[in-house]
Amino acid sequence: MGLFALPTLFLLHLITTIALAVPTANSNIRTIYLFKDAIPALFGPVARNTTNTFIVYYSAQIQHNGTDNIIVHNPLFGIGILDDGSIKYYSNTPGSSDIVVASGGAYVGGDALAAKVKSFKAAGSSVDRVEICMNSQHVKELMAKPGPGVDTPLARNFATLKEAWGLDAVNNDDESLYDVTSTVSFAKMLGKLGYKYTIAPYTNINFWTSLRTQANQGLSEPNLLLDRAYLQCYDGGAGNDPSSWASRLGLKVVPLVWWVSRIPISTEETSLILSIRVTNDSKPSYGTTPAAAKTKFNSWKTRGGVVGGGYWNDYDIEKMKLSYADYGSVLASVFP
Repeated sequence: MGLFALPTLFLLHLITTIALAVPTANSNIRTIYLFKDAIPALFGPVARNTTNTFIVYYSAQIQHNGTDNIIVHNPLFGIGILDDGSIKYYSNTPGSSDIVVASGGAYVGGDALAAKVKSFKAAGSSVDRVEICMNSQHVKELMAKPGPGVDTPLARNFATLKEAWGLDAVNNDDESLYDVTSTVSFAKMLGKLGYKYTIAPYTNINFWTSLRTQANQGLSEPNLLLDRAYLQCYDGGAGNDPSSWASRLGLKVVPLVWWVSRIPISTEETSLILSIRVTNDSKPSYGTTPAAAKTKFNSWKTRGGVVGGGYWNDYDIEKMKLSYADYGSVLASVFP
């Protein structure tokens, strides 16, 4: 099992991702998946948003260190494609409901939600890239009919969403379809709209390698379409070796870990972007404290193939009353 065993969802994620080839610039990627629902933060009694909390910390502590990314991911993977090409944002909070954010080539998600997403890259923030995460639902059908043209309802909806939210990339968390042909067509369609394309694999490396090869055919740094890979190193991907994945993919990776009930993480791989799971009460055996995270990241960095590191997810940090500063300082020290 990867990030979830749930249906297609959308993941809005401000994140710096890795690319297939070794980065030409000496920049590290530090990322966090945002699982907490943004809608209650906008319309409910919530006084602050977890995303902004992390960004504020990053701005103060590592603003001078290149790219920093945040990924917003809700239970069903955040954003989902409907059968008519409309795009829906899935809410994961009792009392709030899913909303269609783009339909008929127009943005219909409301000004408040658009302002919230755009605020991730506001002046003073170190975040320079925002991505939305989704699964593979309806991709194959819509690539077959009406196809991957930029004038199709699906393409027009992604174009208007990009403009409304200030998006930079779409993150693929496919954990069921694994259809290379339709996924490549979808990725290239997004590329024509100005998006970068990233992946969040935990298994099936042959699929991801074929996708990377075909999506980037004829392209080179810094103009790769599929330019980053966020490797799940927890749950179903707990045994993944970032260095091996980077070698097979032909692309440095960003390992992801799950924060745990205070388990430290460290990494030593410089080519792969590592993500560690934060301390949690859902699957505590996969949780990682700051210390453990630092150890893992340092180890991975030493072995090579990584270009940064990251965490899944902000919701557990808040729920378990963990410290953004502690986890953030790990990334700042290992991937300066």
